[in-house]
Amino acid sequence: MFEIVPSIWLINGKCVRLKRGDFSTEEVISNNPLELAQAFESIGLKRVHLVDLDGARRGEPKNYHILEAIAGYTDLKVDFTGGISTDGDVIKCFEFGASTITVSSAAANHPERFAQFILSYGREKINLAADINPADNKIKIRGWLKKTEIDLFDHIEFFYERGLKYLKCSDVSRDGVMEGPNFALFQRVRDKFPEINLAASGGVRGVDDFRRLRDMGVSAAVFGRAYYEGMISLQDLEKFIAEG
Repeated sequence: MFEIVPSIWLINGKCVRLKRGDFSTEEVISNNPLELAQAFESIGLKRVHLVDLDGARRGEPKNYHILEAIAGYTDLKVDFTGGISTDGDVIKCFEFGASTITVSSAAANHPERFAQFILSYGREKINLAADINPADNKIKIRGWLKKTEIDLFDHIEFFYERGLKYLKCSDVSRDGVMEGPNFALFQRVRDKFPEINLAASGGVRGVDDFRRLRDMGVSAAVFGRAYYEGMISLQDLEKFIAEG
């Protein structure tokens, strides 16, 4: 089953949008993340990807209160990400209402620790984010501010061998610029790891991109800016959901 997942990016408790993860392009789009989440829920969406950019930058989650509000006042499953690096962070995320968490920097910096997260909390609850610029295929972390020397496919393979089931992969060069998803990248990931549930992120322009990703066998598509700029409406999303 293919799922479309809206992303809500947070800075100082407000919803923002960025281009290519560049914090200097920050634009506030809403002061009310809960209201935004409730709008998505109202048309039948089941999950939201909540990105704590403050947490990503400082290496420790900050916007727990937003997580708690969305988990408490909607029935959405909240996938929370941003700065999660310790067992204490993971436990707090679940205590504040996250259904799943997605980890990027800690997986790159402390791979054995992240592998232990999968074992301790279960592969249904722990997602890996593997975000790259296709110019070099190297993993980017800390809100995409820092490049590592870790190859994308080596990175996925390491955790796949340790039970990883859910992967979110982003082409950061396409994020927030609506040039279309990097279909070739996602096809390569699908071909190499056919058993992984892949969520594709970056570049979605409209429902035709959802259809193409679905037909490729991708499990989910994460979207944001196309909705916030009016290229996709709630009605468009509702019709797509009705397609099944």
